Amino acid sequence: MSTSQPTTIFTRSWSLYDLITAYNYMFHQEIYDSVQQLLGLRQDIAHYRILDLGCGNARFMAPCLLKYLPVYYEGVDLSETALAEAKTYLAQLTCPVKLTHNDLLASIESTQDQWDIIFSGFAVHHLTPEDKVRFFNAVGRSLSKRGWLILVDVVREEHQDRETYLNRYLQFMRETWIKVPPEQLEEACTHVHDHDYPETFSTLQQMAISAGLHAQRVVSQYGQHCTLLFSPTNLPTL
Repeated sequence: MSTSQPTTIFTRSWSLYDLITAYNYMFHQEIYDSVQQLLGLRQDIAHYRILDLGCGNARFMAPCLLKYLPVYYEGVDLSETALAEAKTYLAQLTCPVKLTHNDLLASIESTQDQWDIIFSGFAVHHLTPEDKVRFFNAVGRSLSKRGWLILVDVVREEHQDRETYLNRYLQFMRETWIKVPPEQLEEACTHVHDHDYPETFSTLQQMAISAGLHAQRVVSQYGQHCTLLFSPTNLPTL
């Protein structure tokens, strides 16, 4: 993310995000099933390098990586608490693991490495449109020839403005996140209202194409929560 402000709620209290995921309010279980299936389609299993931007505690990514082992994993996040937990969740991986305390946009723009997979889960929607363009451009420069950007994020419906999206998403939160204590729920709602700037899939497609990622696909969708796949070359048959 371009600044630390949007992540303040989670860097201060990572337990809130853990609570949200524990009750599957954002469909993490279904989404990461699709991520694991994607990894299984790679032709370079045990040889691919993966950069995880906004990795959090890697609780849901770790089982995917255990099943389809990379040759190298780097996770980046602004929450030191989450990174400390990630070290535990990733401990069973037999490949080299690096955890970096940094901003995701700064990390992807500064990397000198080529990555076979760049992954980001529920983070890019915090970026401004201008910073999303920078993100895609940096990804386009950093992916290997047959590399993939796997983007898990919230996405607006086509022709839906941000205000309409927010009204519906906040209603969804207040009606379904019933296990979250009321004060934490309102804190989460304020976070979403103030810091969420999701794009439509067509807008993300145009950003990707301009960055050289000419193949794009919606892999799975649960309400506003999507798994998106981008690549410079042809995508696999799912």
